[in-house]
Amino acid sequence: MLLSLRRSSPHPVHPSRHQPVMHSGPDDEQPDAPLPRRLGAWTGTLLVVASMIGTGVFTTSGILLAAFDSPTAVLACWAIGGLLALTGALSYAELAAALPHNGGEFLFLSRIFHPAVGFVAGAASLIVGFAAPIAASAIAFSYYIDRVFPGAPGPLLAIALIVGLSFIHAWRVDAGSRFQNGFTAGKILLIVLFIAAGLWQGDTNLAFRATDSSLGATLSSAGFAVGLVLVSFAYTGWNASVYIAGELDNPQRSLPLSLTAGTLLVTVLYLLLNVVFLSAAPTAELTGVIEIGHVAAVGLFGESAARVLSALIAAGLISTIGAFIMTGPRVLEAMGAAFPRLGVLTGRRAGRGPAGPIVLQAAIALVMILTSSFEALLTYIGFTLSLFAMLTIIGLFVLRVREPDLPRPYRVWGYPVTPLLAIGLMGWMIWQSIMERPAVAGAGGLTVAAGIALFQFVGRAQPTRN
Repeated sequence: MLLSLRRSSPHPVHPSRHQPVMHSGPDDEQPDAPLPRRLGAWTGTLLVVASMIGTGVFTTSGILLAAFDSPTAVLACWAIGGLLALTGALSYAELAAALPHNGGEFLFLSRIFHPAVGFVAGAASLIVGFAAPIAASAIAFSYYIDRVFPGAPGPLLAIALIVGLSFIHAWRVDAGSRFQNGFTAGKILLIVLFIAAGLWQGDTNLAFRATDSSLGATLSSAGFAVGLVLVSFAYTGWNASVYIAGELDNPQRSLPLSLTAGTLLVTVLYLLLNVVFLSAAPTAELTGVIEIGHVAAVGLFGESAARVLSALIAAGLISTIGAFIMTGPRVLEAMGAAFPRLGVLTGRRAGRGPAGPIVLQAAIALVMILTSSFEALLTYIGFTLSLFAMLTIIGLFVLRVREPDLPRPYRVWGYPVTPLLAIGLMGWMIWQSIMERPAVAGAGGLTVAAGIALFQFVGRAQPTRN
C-alpha cells in the first residue's frame, strides 16, 4: 500500500528528516503489492451506517433528559449533532477523495502537517476512536441482554462477542464484509419498523413539549455543549469509510457517496427514533435511563414485546462492534507501514484481515469493559475525537492553499462555510467541555501526551521505502 507521503510524490509534503514513507507490509504471496480493492460503495455506506447507529442512540437520550429536563431540547441536540456530522462528512469527503488510502486522520494529518501530528491522531484513534467505542457498545449490549434474560452474564457475553467478531474479521476480508452488510441491513430494517410502529402508537405531543420556558437559554448553555459531546459520540462513525479507502473500489466516487449518504440516512433515523422514544412514555420514566429503547418499547407495546425489541437492539449492536473492528485495524496497519518499529502490525495473509492490529484493539477494548464507567467513557470519546476531527478539517484549508493543483475529484459543498461551521461547532464543544468537565479534558490531554511519547520512540527509526 503506497501512500502519498514520499518526498518524490508529485504533491510533496514539507521536507523533514523524520518524514515516514508508507510501504507495504509483508504478505505471503505478494510482499509489496497494494491491498486489493474488494469493497464497493454499498459496503462503504453500510459501514458508515453501522458505525454510527449503535450505542449512543439507544443510551444517550435518557442522560440528556436528566441534564436538560426538556424533550424539545433533547431533539434540538440530536438535530445539531446531525448537522455537525454532516458538515464533517462533507469536509472529510474532499480529503478522502484526494488521498484515497487507508489511514484516516493518521494519513491526512501526516500529509498536511507533520508525521508526529498524524501519528498522535492514529495512536489516539486506537484507544478513543475504536477500542473505547467497541467497549461502550459491548457494555450497552450487556444492558439490553440483561433486560431480555435477567441475571444473564452480560459482561462475559460482551467479551465473547468481541473475541468472536475479531476472529471473523481477521479470518477473511470478504467474510467480514458479508457479515457486516447483513447485520447492518437488518439493523436498519429494525429501526425503520420500530419508528413506524412508534409513530403510530406514541403520543408525539410528549416529544415536542418543552418543560420550561427557557429553551433558548438551554441551547446556548455550557451544559448543552457537553450534551452535544455525548451526542457526538452517538454520531461517531460518520467518517468510517475513509479508514478503508485503500480497499474501496473506485474510491473517488465511493468515498463521497458513502460518507454523505450514510450520514444523511443516520441523521434522519436518529431524529425519528428519538421522537418515538420521547413519545413513548412520560419524561419522568425516561429521565436518566440508559437502556431507553427498552423503556420506550414497554410504554408502546408492553413488557413481552419490549423484551423482543431489546433482543433485536442487542443484535443490532453486534454490527456496530463489527464495524469498529473492521475499520480500526486499518489505521494501525497504515501506521505500521510508515514506521518500521511498528512493522509487526503490517503482516497480513492474502485475503485476510490485519490480524495483529485486530488482536491489539480487542485486548484494549476488553480491558476497558472491565475497568470503565459508561457515561465517563462516552464523554471521553466524544471530546477527544472532536479535537482531532477539528484539526483534520482545519487541514482541508491548509491543503487547498499549499497544494492548489492536487487532483480533487470531489470538492466540499458550500466551501468555505461548511467546513467553518464544523470547526466552529467542534471548537465550542471542546472549550465548554474543558470548562465543565476538566477531568475529561485531562484524560484527553494524557492520551495526546502518550501518543507524543510513543512517537519519540518509533519516529527515530529510519523510514522504510517500498
